[in-house]
Amino acid sequence: MVLARLFGRKPFWHEGYALYGAAVAAAREPALYLEYGAPDTLAGRFDLISLHVGLLVSRIRADADPAAKPLSQAVFDAMFNDMDLNLREMGVGDLAVGKRVKRMWEAFHGRARAYEEALATDDPAALEPIILRNLFAMEAPEDAAVLPRLAGRVRAVAQALAAQPIATLKLGQVEYPAP
Repeated sequence: MVLARLFGRKPFWHEGYALYGAAVAAAREPALYLEYGAPDTLAGRFDLISLHVGLLVSRIRADADPAAKPLSQAVFDAMFNDMDLNLREMGVGDLAVGKRVKRMWEAFHGRARAYEEALATDDPAALEPIILRNLFAMEAPEDAAVLPRLAGRVRAVAQALAAQPIATLKLGQVEYPAP
């Protein structure tokens, strides 16, 4: 029994990867880059993936269902297993991967917490400085409408996720609204 816990598959492993895959697909929507003005860079893509996964994990964790904690952990694990694999495919050496993943983990948590706090307010502009800091590295986009447009998108995604039942999420199914 102890060995099964150590080496067995974790709960919601498949579902976590399915939910993570849906978050990545939502973050890669061309409209986010073409119409919303998100930077199409490695850092920009990481930030959009972090945003979509962070909103999803926050939604799952907010549920009272006892499965919420292991399901949110499965999504998180899927993300960082994928980040590890991507770094290796990009040629990052084995000794550096752990350090890079740790920095990504810290960045993800900081971003997720900042978005969660801003979404908890009624201020529609509360997300804009967070988007500017994270997605644009404090370099104001040329189009001033980009920040409020992206902030509206973040709120729309959070609301759409909140409306989805935990029973559906536990099946590894999630719907992100079209941009």
